[in-house]
Amino acid sequence: MGKTRARSKTPLRTPLRTQGVTLRTPGVTLDTGALIALEKGDRRMIALLQQTLKMKRRFHVPAGVVGQVWRHGNRQVTLARFLRSVEVEVEPLDEQLARACGELCGASGTSDVIDASVVISARAHGGVIISSDPDDLAQLDPRAQVERI
Repeated sequence: MGKTRARSKTPLRTPLRTQGVTLRTPGVTLDTGALIALEKGDRRMIALLQQTLKMKRRFHVPAGVVGQVWRHGNRQVTLARFLRSVEVEVEPLDEQLARACGELCGASGTSDVIDASVVISARAHGGVIISSDPDDLAQLDPRAQVERI
């Protein structure tokens, strides 16, 4: 990932404008299993991250996902470095998103609002989800593009 940045409240997404239409480069949304795989040094996960970087795509990590994986910050150096990198956007779980997650859970008959935030993030960025549990995400959105890690 290389470069790191100080956290700011300004989103780093920079939409492209073409003939009056706003386009976003598809991103890659990571769930908890993906971050655990990264932290464990999983070769397939590292290869997926490198491929994503070569394609000049950004990583999106819902804040709740960070909460699920963050346990011993002083020992999670790889994860901390990844989350600070300029290619990563940790997306806050505000009230509006929390309500949208709850509604998605209600509509799909599920209860995991963090999984719902992963699906909503991927929808917003038009990209793929890297997950260790694609079946749970498929319950929330059968059309979601999920790469199993």
